[in-house]
Order: sequence, then structure tokens, then C-alpha cells
Amino acid sequence: MAKKKATGGLEGSRIRVKPGVNSPEFPEISMAGWTGSVVETSGKAPAQTVIVEWDGPTLAAMPKVYLEKCESQQLYHLMASLKADDVEPLA
Repeated sequence: MAKKKATGGLEGSRIRVKPGVNSPEFPEISMAGWTGSVVETSGKAPAQTVIVEWDGPTLAAMPKVYLEKCESQQLYHLMASLKADDVEPLA
């Protein structure tokens, strides 16, 4: 299946998670301020989603509890699927 282009052209963009955004899988864990690159987008606004690959500083600062929860549920912690409205481009 081909990747779908975002209306805003986010693929390849560096992003930051907006304040107040929590992990979709673990709502008790804040992702606010996490940074990475958009590797894929899907859907159309307002339901558009982005697949984000986290960068080195974010991976180094991830809460231990997040890593443990991902491991226990066999989830890939290096990436996440978020609503496009939950992220903003980095300058």
C-alpha cells in the first residue's frame, strides 16, 4: 500500500508533540515535547494520523515506565501513531 501524502506535507518533517498530549496506548504518560520525524501519514483531516519516529534526545529521555509498558505489551517504543493535530512542525 502506498503512503498517503498529508495535506500539509508532513512526511520527512521534524515535529514536536504539543502540550497536553498523552500516549494513545498509555493515557497516564505525557508525550508533550517529544520530538521526532514523520515517516508516514494516513487519512484526511480531521482524522489524519502520523507515524512518528522518535529522535535520539527523546529516546534518551523517555520515562522508564513507558519503556517497561511498551515491552510488557510488545509495542515498538521507537515510533508512535498520533493524530496529526497533536503535533507541530519544528522550526
